[in-house]
Amino acid sequence: AMSKSAVKISSDLLSNPLCEQEPGFLEMVTAFDTAMKRMDSFNQEKVRTALAVDGFSSVFPSLNMAVKRREQTLQDYKRLQSKVEKYEEKERTGPVLAKLHQ
Repeated sequence: AMSKSAVKISSDLLSNPLCEQEPGFLEMVTAFDTAMKRMDSFNQEKVRTALAVDGFSSVFPSLNMAVKRREQTLQDYKRLQSKVEKYEEKERTGPVLAKLHQ
């Protein structure tokens, strides 16, 4: 997505009226546009290669485990956050404050 955005920016710069008025600017923007298109095609080729090798999980096995750990931690956090909110809504008594602190 980042390289696609860079290609769009370079295309927008090429359509700028200043390019018609300033030949130096046109040359610079054309070089930038060419570089961004090359970068985009390189990135797309890398993505296709990685997906062709049985997806990213086979290329980056630790990434898949990290995503699973993050999802589990996020679920735990949401569960505990709802408990905290529940205790914060209750009357502030000794047992409630102890559970809230815990």
